[in-house]
Amino acid sequence: RMSDDEDLEEFEPDEDDLEKEDDGDTEEWEDLRKDTEEFSEEWLPNPLREDMMKEGLSLLCKTGNGLAHAYVKLEVKDRDLTDISLLCNYIHLRYVDISENHLTDLSPLNHLTHLLWLKADGNQLRSARLNELPYLQIASFAFNHITDTEGISHPRLCSLDLKGNRIHLVTGLDPQKLRSLHTLELRGNQLSSTLGINLPKLKNLFLAQNLLKKVEGLENLSNLTTLHLRDNQIETLSGFSKEMKSLQYLNLRGNMVADLGELAKLQGLPKLRALVLLDNPCADENDYRQEALVQIAQLERLDKEFFEEEDRAEAEEIRHRMKEELETEAYQDLETEQPSEQPSDQPSI
Repeated sequence: RMSDDEDLEEFEPDEDDLEKEDDGDTEEWEDLRKDTEEFSEEWLPNPLREDMMKEGLSLLCKTGNGLAHAYVKLEVKDRDLTDISLLCNYIHLRYVDISENHLTDLSPLNHLTHLLWLKADGNQLRSARLNELPYLQIASFAFNHITDTEGISHPRLCSLDLKGNRIHLVTGLDPQKLRSLHTLELRGNQLSSTLGINLPKLKNLFLAQNLLKKVEGLENLSNLTTLHLRDNQIETLSGFSKEMKSLQYLNLRGNMVADLGELAKLQGLPKLRALVLLDNPCADENDYRQEALVQIAQLERLDKEFFEEEDRAEAEEIRHRMKEELETEAYQDLETEQPSEQPSDQPSI
């Protein structure tokens, strides 16, 4: 539940949050998803009523010119609601939690032009489409039946949660309109491609538990610091470019990367500090940790273990030796290619 003094300014996940994302809540949200799917039958009409509003409203604030007051926070979670039309009359609402109901239509929210925070998880929604809400900063539509990402264009939206839906392809996310979006959560969908996520302001991208075979179309994400790709079907590490100059944390756990040589494709990521490759075939190779550090010199942590100074010195020695070998080979090639005398084209005098 959101506290009355919830801070809606920019927020950054810290390392502990990342580890929690990595390990902790997968089973919990899988159960929630199953529950949502099991109960998708027809429900008896149960509209939001005034008595429910009275019970769910809190946080009295000044409105308009500062002379009037209104309650700006509403929680009507888990009430078997099928209709929220009544919200059209409550235009001063800023924080709304309508999670765990049976809603299929969010259009009454279009009247809430002061809305800052919306949680609509665990409903029967097929779309997250809303009119542009000028102040909306945090929106969560997790565990619904949403099939696309169209109609999301809120200029101050900084965090968007669409995990546990049925999205196959990301479309309609316009970087000109979503100019504040820095966290996008798409875990547990049916994504077969990372195309369509061309949002240069994005810092945190969660794509675990999809159907991805490779990374593509993320080249322009120059502010991206965190990328989660756990439990996909990725075999190749092509698609990472030097333009992704802020990427620090890359989670590829539970994919299908078999060749340690693929790690060379991550050399162009100047700030990559933490890499997770557990449960990939390449992680079973004997020289797995050493090879990763040889290929990615700035790496500080592989899986959950930090590299020691001696590991770093050994990797540096190997890199130095490899460089010398290449230089020797190049020199030998030059030696064997002595220039042969070319016949002159000039006529003799």
